Amino acid sequence: MSTPHNEAKNGDIAKTVLMPGDPLRAKFIAENFLEDVVCFNKVRNMLGYTGTYKGKRVSVMGSGMGMPSIAIYAYELFAFYGVENIIRVGSAGSLQNDVHVRDIILAQGSCTNSNFIAQYNLPGSYSAISSYDLLEKAVNKAREMGLPFHVGNVLATDTFYTADETTPAKWTQMGVLGIDMESYALYTTAAYLNKKSLTILTVSDNVVNDEPDTTAEEREKTFTAMMEIALEIA
Repeated sequence: MSTPHNEAKNGDIAKTVLMPGDPLRAKFIAENFLEDVVCFNKVRNMLGYTGTYKGKRVSVMGSGMGMPSIAIYAYELFAFYGVENIIRVGSAGSLQNDVHVRDIILAQGSCTNSNFIAQYNLPGSYSAISSYDLLEKAVNKAREMGLPFHVGNVLATDTFYTADETTPAKWTQMGVLGIDMESYALYTTAAYLNKKSLTILTVSDNVVNDEPDTTAEEREKTFTAMMEIALEIA
């Protein structure tokens, strides 16, 4: 079996998939953390791999940038390949002065400025939240590893570049920890299909102060703490 976006066959993908936005980060995880690795997808260069981590079978696959992209890959993994858990391992811009570059954000919930939820025709606003058992395991693992981490709301935005420069401050006022572009679609897709999901983010830059930003290469290859958390709870 294959889909328009994934050439994997039945059985090629593990029950738990780590999903970075960058397919090169997926390649990095596979090459540096997994054993007996097999590449199951190269369609559109959205690389996907399956291997073992400490004896556990785990897959890792890129999602691309933004909610439409992760929604395609997550839906296909959940609905057609028997995946039960997707753990997003991504980067985020901090919205709080005390959430520093390279800190970990465990996204308990996700806000959005997207219209993604409209497809479900719900009679109200939907609060997109992570799967609690994955979140609890991640909190315990981050604490055990002695990592600086934060648990709370993030904003999944449709606009990396915004015409309204006052927008970030409004989310900061509401206590939102940081910004990504995928978490809301992942959480709602998982909920709709009765699957489990969690977003783990490493802060790559701070929107509200002048901490130095990380580089593209650093985002690809040095955000290893969140990778280890995800692999340990997979």
